[in-house]
Amino acid sequence: MNERWDTVRTRLSLVKDARLTLGDLLDRLARFRPHRRLVTELGPTEVTFTYTQAAERCAQWSGALRRVIDPGDRVVLALANGYSLFLACMAVSRAGGIAVPVNSRMRSAEVDHIIADSQAKLVVRSEGELAEGDTSSAVPVDPDDVAAIFYSSGTTGRPLGAQLTHRSLIGMARLLALCPTREGSGEAVSGLPVGHISGFSMLILMAGLGVPTCLLTTFNPVHALDAIEQRRATMFIGVPAMYRMMLNAGAELRDLRSVRLWASGADVMPEELARRFQMLGATAQLPFVNRTVPAAAFIEGYGMVESAGAVAFRFAPPGPAFLSPGLLAMARPGCKMRVVDNDGRPTRRGQVGELALRGRAVMRGYHGNPDASREAMTVDGWLRTGDLARRRFGYVELVGRQKDVIKHGGYSVYAAEVERVLEEHPKIMEAVVIGLPDELKGEVPAAVLRLRANTSLGEEELRGWLEIRMSDYKVPQAFRFVDDLPRSGTDKVRKSELAALFAPRAP
Repeated sequence: MNERWDTVRTRLSLVKDARLTLGDLLDRLARFRPHRRLVTELGPTEVTFTYTQAAERCAQWSGALRRVIDPGDRVVLALANGYSLFLACMAVSRAGGIAVPVNSRMRSAEVDHIIADSQAKLVVRSEGELAEGDTSSAVPVDPDDVAAIFYSSGTTGRPLGAQLTHRSLIGMARLLALCPTREGSGEAVSGLPVGHISGFSMLILMAGLGVPTCLLTTFNPVHALDAIEQRRATMFIGVPAMYRMMLNAGAELRDLRSVRLWASGADVMPEELARRFQMLGATAQLPFVNRTVPAAAFIEGYGMVESAGAVAFRFAPPGPAFLSPGLLAMARPGCKMRVVDNDGRPTRRGQVGELALRGRAVMRGYHGNPDASREAMTVDGWLRTGDLARRRFGYVELVGRQKDVIKHGGYSVYAAEVERVLEEHPKIMEAVVIGLPDELKGEVPAAVLRLRANTSLGEEELRGWLEIRMSDYKVPQAFRFVDDLPRSGTDKVRKSELAALFAPRAP
């Protein structure tokens, strides 16, 4: 009883400690979960860390880093995707530096830009460069200081480095540490890249929650399904593209009833796709019989690099859906949302405007780029997300991206809306809608489509199907069918590269 009460006190001290930093986090979590499994990495070899082992590795690397960097120095970590990248970020923070993780799928020119833009004191390109040093305590820093710089994927231009503080990165982990999770009660499988804010913040959240993570260093839909099925995972965390790939790889033929919660982020999750995976999971295992209660829950996070990951959530329980697609029901503690017009004034209920965020999760600004910072953030601390939304009786409904609004003959066509309708077609696996310049109409919508395996679809058949489901000005005027789509490091589609598919073909 005394040992259990000591654990409760340790948890409470973690939650109440306003001075906690990224470099302290693993040490503090290891105090009440010393020998519990923290993560299992499935890569070329299988590697497992307990909380104590992870904290010790972080401390050793930190001791070596303290010999070569000063507090506030930026350290670019261009390591392979895996848990070592996460531990290296924590070690840099523990040494008083600022971690600059690099997504392993970035090209050399992108990495070179990040090194130059961040003015890095040190570049680490392999785990072997991280020597072991003394395990002295973390360098004291202010929780409101910048802890890490995460660069955007650069889909619309040169990557910008979002400055994220200690408080913004670990805020939710402190609260989740109160959750009384049992050892062996579940496991989360994830294929999110660690060098992106979605994967990094996921590992922090799972560590705080006490749910061990099975981390896939390279996402392969068959291997992901194998991991869920064989390990009897209770949670899967991915992005919509991963769900599409798993569905195409035969997810509906697998036994995924161990999953109690599916989670997605980094892009808009199609409602129909989410519901199909909900039905593959289960709510609970019935005692004494080999049966389960059908349907799992689904949670979709909304956020971005500039907000240190997800700041709002949409939760779909196992039963009938009660929130329509795009409605954000829950905001992260300490975060506020509002919808504003072009002049920054709050919009009326139902009126489309830009979603703005404010709170401790929001970035300090873009490193070394005050002009971009002023463009992204107001003087009173509101982040302009670039997402279009409207207020709906206590909820916020996402409509699309500002840059994804196609002005067709004076009408506004929201690409996300057209994509959602296209993906309702039984033969379409994935749809991406862009605007093409038009001399008469200004812009016209066009669609790039991936079809389901062993199917075919004619343009005229598709046009007829669409014309009874949406206004004529929303129907794409050109189509291209592809086997694959160009993607960023987090599997977002690089829309800027798709216009070339519609260029006139040489005679």
